Amino acid sequence: MGNPGGFIQIPRKVAGYRPLNERLDDYGEVEQTLNEQDRRDQASRCMDCGVPFCQWGCPVMNNMPEWQDAIHKGDWENAISGLHETNNFPEFTGRICPAPCEAACTLNIHNEPVTIRENEAAAAEKGFDLGFIIPKPPKKRTGKKIAVIGSGPAGLACVDLLNKWGHIVTLFEKDDAVGGLLRYGIPDFKLNKKVIDRRLDILIKEGLIIQTNTHVGVDIKGKALLKEYDAVCLAIGSMKPRDLHVEGRDLKGIYFAMDFLTQQNKVIKGEEIPENERIFATGKNVLVIGGGDTGSDCVGTSARHGAKNILQIEILPKPPEERLPDNPWPFWPNIVKTSSSHEEGCERRWNISTRKFLGENGHVRQAEMIETEWINENGQMIMKEKPETLQIINVDLVLLAMGFLHPVHEGLADEFGLEYDTRGNIKTDSKYQTSVPKIFAAGDSMTGASLVVRAIHHGREAARAIHEYLLK
Repeated sequence: MGNPGGFIQIPRKVAGYRPLNERLDDYGEVEQTLNEQDRRDQASRCMDCGVPFCQWGCPVMNNMPEWQDAIHKGDWENAISGLHETNNFPEFTGRICPAPCEAACTLNIHNEPVTIRENEAAAAEKGFDLGFIIPKPPKKRTGKKIAVIGSGPAGLACVDLLNKWGHIVTLFEKDDAVGGLLRYGIPDFKLNKKVIDRRLDILIKEGLIIQTNTHVGVDIKGKALLKEYDAVCLAIGSMKPRDLHVEGRDLKGIYFAMDFLTQQNKVIKGEEIPENERIFATGKNVLVIGGGDTGSDCVGTSARHGAKNILQIEILPKPPEERLPDNPWPFWPNIVKTSSSHEEGCERRWNISTRKFLGENGHVRQAEMIETEWINENGQMIMKEKPETLQIINVDLVLLAMGFLHPVHEGLADEFGLEYDTRGNIKTDSKYQTSVPKIFAAGDSMTGASLVVRAIHHGREAARAIHEYLLK
C-alpha cells in the first residue's frame, strides 16, 4: 500500500449533496464530487486488511484494496481495470449501491469506513474521461445465438460478457429504451440516464444486438425464440407489486410507486403524457406507504413536484440509531437510514398500518391508520393493532411502495411452463438453468427484488453458465 497509515492520518470525507434549495428545482444528480486530491486521499485510507471484509460484503466480490491503492497512486487505468474484473458497470453501482462493502469495512468498527462507493464512481468517471473505457469487440464469433430478455442490470451484465466472449447476443426490451428499472424506476436525481446511454453506446459498438419495443411473450412468442436461439436467458425482474387490499383501494389518486416514478422519468426524457394521465403531487397531501428506497424515491420526486405535505409510513418498527449487540460488524447494520430525499422534507412514521381509504366524488381524500406493535408469540413475530390509536389523515395522493412479490407470471413465464419456487420466483438450479431446457434466468426474476449490484452478480454468473452450456 502506498500509504499504510492513511486511515490514521486522514479522516473520512464524503462529497455530500448539492444545496437543498438548489437541487429541489431540478432533477440533476444530488450527489457532489470531491476534487482529485481529496479522492486520492480517501482511497489511501484503505488498510489493505489481512482479511478484506469489504470484499466479503460485496455481492460481486470487488477487489477493493487493489483498486483503492491504484486510485491513491493516481493510476486510474489500473483502478478501472480492477473494477471491471468483477463489475461490468461501476458507474451505476458507484451512484446507487447502498454499499454493503462499506458496512463490512474494518474501519466501520469506528463508523469511519473507506468511501468505497464514491471512489468507485470516481474511478469509472476517470475511466471514461481518460479514454480507458472504450469499445472492445470480440476478434471472432462462435456462431452461437443467445436471446436475453430484459435489459435491467442483470440482463445488461449477462449480455456484456456473452458478447465479449464472441457469441451472437440479442437483447430484448419491452420498453422504448434499454435499462429496465435503472432507466424508468430510479429517479434522475440519483442516476442521470446519460450514464446508461454512455455505456450502452459501447455495448452497441461491441456488436450487441438490441430490440426495444419488443414484448417477448406478446409481440414475439417465447417458443419462437427457442427455435431460433441456442439459449435464452430471462432477466425480467420482479415486477409484480405488493398491493394493499383494504377498503377504498379502488379510489382515484392511489397508485403503485413504479407508475409514479416511471412516468416522471419519461417526462424528463421528453415524452408527452396526456394531462388526464399525469400523476401530480403538486400542492397535494402525499402519503407514501412503504419505508424502503422506492418509497424514498417517491418522497424526493413529490418534493420536486411541490407537494404540500409528504408523509412516509412503514408497518415495521423504527430501526435503532446505532447497531445493537445482536447486529455486530461486519454484518449489514440494521439501523435507521436517512436518504437525500428525506432531507428534502417529509415526515416519517413507523409501526403504522393503513386500515382503509375514504373518498369524495370517487377520489381519495383521507386515510384511516392505526398504530401497531409486534409481539413475539412462540418464536414468531405477530403484528397487533394498538387500541385507541386510530387516526384519520387528509390525503390527496397515495403511493404504494411496499415492494414486489415476484416476476410477472402471465405471458412469457407461463407460456414457457416454468417452475416457480415457494415465493413465486423462477426456479433455477446451481447453473442458473430453469426447469425448461435451454432457458436460464438471472437477477430479481430468480431471487426476488434485491440490489442492483446483486443483479449484476447474477447476470455475470448466468453468462458463465450459458457459456459453459454452449461450449459443451
